Amino acid sequence: MAFFESEIVQEEARSLFSDYQNLMKLGGDYGKFDREGKKMFIGKMESLMERYKVFMKRFELSEDFQAKMTVEQLKTQLGQFGMTPDQMFEQMNLTLDRMKSQLDDS
Repeated sequence: MAFFESEIVQEEARSLFSDYQNLMKLGGDYGKFDREGKKMFIGKMESLMERYKVFMKRFELSEDFQAKMTVEQLKTQLGQFGMTPDQMFEQMNLTLDRMKSQLDDS
């Protein structure tokens, strides 16, 4: 079975995309959240990033041609910004860490 034909892969892709869109929509009001709301938002973002890392690792480990092409496309796109996938995740984690430290300062 091709990588993208897997129901598990399709469901996780839909779930990740939907959760990401909902968080981005919600994140537009981040500045209006109270401290606990901000903590919850950061936690949800951290959870989403972990799920995304696992999802991407599936692509990397797959022998499927389309999966390998998807990884290469991501590397190419990120490379245009001088970044690797690992650096992208590192940047996301740094941003979330900064958001957490701002909570601690307030």
